[in-house]
Amino acid sequence: MLKEEIDSLAPGRDFNRRGFVQTAVGSGFAAAVLPVTAQTLVTDTTGLEAGTVTIPVGDFKMPAYRAQPAGGKNLPVILVASEIFGVHEHIADVCRRLAKQGYLAIAPELFVRHGDAGAYTDIPKLISEVVSKASDAQVHGDLDATVAWAAANGGDTARLGITGFCWGGRASWSYAAHNSKLAAAVAWYGPVARNYFAGDQTVIERAARIKAPVLALYGAADSGIPVETLTRLEAALKAAGNTKCEFVVYPDTPHAFHADYRPSYRKAAAEDGWARCLAWFKKHGV
Repeated sequence: MLKEEIDSLAPGRDFNRRGFVQTAVGSGFAAAVLPVTAQTLVTDTTGLEAGTVTIPVGDFKMPAYRAQPAGGKNLPVILVASEIFGVHEHIADVCRRLAKQGYLAIAPELFVRHGDAGAYTDIPKLISEVVSKASDAQVHGDLDATVAWAAANGGDTARLGITGFCWGGRASWSYAAHNSKLAAAVAWYGPVARNYFAGDQTVIERAARIKAPVLALYGAADSGIPVETLTRLEAALKAAGNTKCEFVVYPDTPHAFHADYRPSYRKAAAEDGWARCLAWFKKHGV
């Protein structure tokens, strides 16, 4: 069980009219996160092409949520890796926010082979039955297929970035170790000293293979990701010659501080992190 996820979903705020269970990729919210909070942000689709697409991964058809400027061509590409709850409304909204900035943003359903992450209400069960079955090898292959799809559908994958949250933050780190052509990554509060899939290396253990610049955004009060583990990762990266990564740790800030639909949301840290995220991608040519 991930204590930081349990803590970040503590009750205490109101339902709002968008508090419904996800029925399709990028629609609704995962059952485990209901009720959503009144501050939930909603980005419209004006000027965008947005919705579900299907990505071939060998013989498998993987659903994904994609948003991009309408009619755009040769667009920079940002992969969006979800939390443990899959591609629900918040992750789709992140894609739309990025599309409003000129990106082809795409969030593949990386758990779909193993079950419907959005349907679970019990987080430990969700992790044991779905999340823990998604190996890094599978995730990297799915992300590679997503990059190939983007290249064939209006994306300029020479300008490729990835960002992700919690589980997806860790996936952003691991994909940076996997894909040497990645231009930049932004990892939001992803664990670096432990795994979800048995047998995978931790981010710290694969630090020497991370060559891309990674912006790391974390909360000092995250109960499941000790700041000490970030210090160890930063040291391992520098020892391997990667001095391009930057760590930002917000004081008195919990896990999932960017998740505006949850009680863990911290507006100041979330807005600062988002501004840093966009600036990071621009700085590194994405």
